[in-house]
Amino acid sequence: MTQPHDTGGSAPTSNVTDTALIFEGGGMRASYTSAMVAEMIRGEIFVDWVAGISAGSSNTANYLSRDAARARASFVDLVGDPQFGGFGTLVRGKGWFNAEYIYQRTGGPGQALPFDFSTYRTNPARPNFGAFRCDTGEQVWFTKADTPTMDDLMVRVRASSTMPGLMPTVTIGGLDYVDGALGPDGGIGLDRAQAAGFDKFLVVLTRDRGYVKPAPSRSQAALYRVLFRRYPAVIDALMHRHEGYNATREELFELEAAGRAYLFVPDIMPVENGERDTAKLAASHAAGLEQARRELPAIREFLGL
Repeated sequence: MTQPHDTGGSAPTSNVTDTALIFEGGGMRASYTSAMVAEMIRGEIFVDWVAGISAGSSNTANYLSRDAARARASFVDLVGDPQFGGFGTLVRGKGWFNAEYIYQRTGGPGQALPFDFSTYRTNPARPNFGAFRCDTGEQVWFTKADTPTMDDLMVRVRASSTMPGLMPTVTIGGLDYVDGALGPDGGIGLDRAQAAGFDKFLVVLTRDRGYVKPAPSRSQAALYRVLFRRYPAVIDALMHRHEGYNATREELFELEAAGRAYLFVPDIMPVENGERDTAKLAASHAAGLEQARRELPAIREFLGL
């Protein structure tokens, strides 16, 4: 069980204000990138504007609560919880990942994954959590103004993280949402950061440098049409997600070449998004930790710290 982060009674501050920090999603691949969250917190690298989609939303929330231990536990230790999910919760309609439990029950005091909501709220940094609206196909961004209570925050992180087909849709204000990765940027919030006025970016990716997302197969397309027949916009987004994702990555590599982006790209990604083996997830986090520690001096230089 993690313990809430102790800020020593002082209000958190930001020390990087000219750069947008962006966390890509990827389900349990965040076992690797949560190491970057932990190392940035330990290294006191506090970026003022942060965007996350899907598992990147959990990384964003943990980063703003400044809890390095929770960053790891969210994608490693919690998998060992018998209520985490699996075939039983899937057939009961709660999803392969028991999202209601994971996001909306574990964060309370004395629960499996206590969340330091006080530090999150007093942190001056501006979070952006991306989700996808099922009826209109709109990418929606939730901010701190949308999260006055911990449940307001966690239900939005859950919505952002709701992998279509593996987890049930999330209803907020009478509207249904799924994973923000279905948005036009393919799950990397670069467009959002640019719209906020940033031209310098620190981006934490969950795929290796050579990865190119393929188009859906015929069988996948057929499954999408069955599972999401109520939501044509979801079907359309799933069919075209690879286009936005690959285009965003190409733009990021161009920004990197121009010196305007630092990309944390996994040397190798040892797990897939649905991984449930605790030992494999722990090894993934350890590999991410080694890379994060190796790259942190270059990241500091890029950020001017």
